[in-house]
Amino acid sequence: MKDVKFKILLMGILLCVIYWPTFLWMKERFLWAGSYYSHGFLIPPVAAFLIWKKREVFGNPAESSVIGLFILIASLLVHVVSYAWKIYFISGFSMIFALAGLVVYLFGFKTLKELWFPLCFLIFMIPLPILIIDNISFKMKIFVAQAATYIINMLGIQAERRGSEVILQNTSLMIGSPCSGLRSLISLMALGSLYAYMVNLSNTKKIILFISSIPLALLSNIIRVVLLLWVARGWSSEAATGRFHDFSGLLVFVFAFLGLKITENILSWKKETQNI
Repeated sequence: MKDVKFKILLMGILLCVIYWPTFLWMKERFLWAGSYYSHGFLIPPVAAFLIWKKREVFGNPAESSVIGLFILIASLLVHVVSYAWKIYFISGFSMIFALAGLVVYLFGFKTLKELWFPLCFLIFMIPLPILIIDNISFKMKIFVAQAATYIINMLGIQAERRGSEVILQNTSLMIGSPCSGLRSLISLMALGSLYAYMVNLSNTKKIILFISSIPLALLSNIIRVVLLLWVARGWSSEAATGRFHDFSGLLVFVFAFLGLKITENILSWKKETQNI
C-alpha cells in the first residue's frame, strides 16, 4: 500500500507540473472582472473531499488495469496539442481524463466507478471559450428581457422591450451580461449536481433533480429581473442597479435552492408514502 501511495504522490506531482499552464489559465479566468467562473476555486477542494470520503476504495491495487495507462497517455497527448494551439479548455478536459486513466491504471475500473462523480465534478471549473460564453450570454439576456417584460406587464406595470433594454413609463433598465443569468446558471448547475449526488434518491431521480437546476436557475434569474424592474418603476433605475442589484443576486441562489429542495421532496414523496 505504501508503494501505491508513493505512485499516487509521484504521478500527482507530475500531472500538476504538466498541467501547470492550464491551471494558470484557469486562475486568470476565475479572477477576471465579471467572471462567470469565480466559483472555480471551490470545485477542487469539494472534489478532493468527496474522494477522501471514499478513500476505502483505494485498498485493492490488485485490480489495476493497463488500459488506464493508455487513457493517461492519450489524455497527455491531447493536452500537448491543446497547449501548443493555446486551446486551454480542451486541455482542462484532458486533465479529467488523465486523472481517470490514472485511477484505472493504479486501482482498476471498479474504483473509477466509485469516483466518477468527484472527477466529473471538476468539469464545472473549466471555463468555456469566451466566444461561446458571449454568444450564450447574449441569447440568455434577450430571453430574460422578453420574459421579464411579459411578467411585469401581467402585473399591471406598462413596459416595452427594445433588444435587451426594458422601457418603463418613468425610466428604463438595460439587461446587461451580469443579469443574463449565465453566471448563476453555471454555479447552480454545479450546486445542483452536488445536491443530487448527496441526497438519498434513485439514480433516475438524481438525474431529474440535477436537470431541474437548469430551469430553476433561469426562473430565479427572471424573478430577480422582475424585482429590479419593480424597484426601477417605484423608485429609480439607480436604486435598482445599486445595492439592491447585488442583494438580488443572492436571492437567485436562495430561490433556486428552495426550488431544488421542493423538487427533492416531490421526487421522494412517493417513496415515503409507500413506507407508511
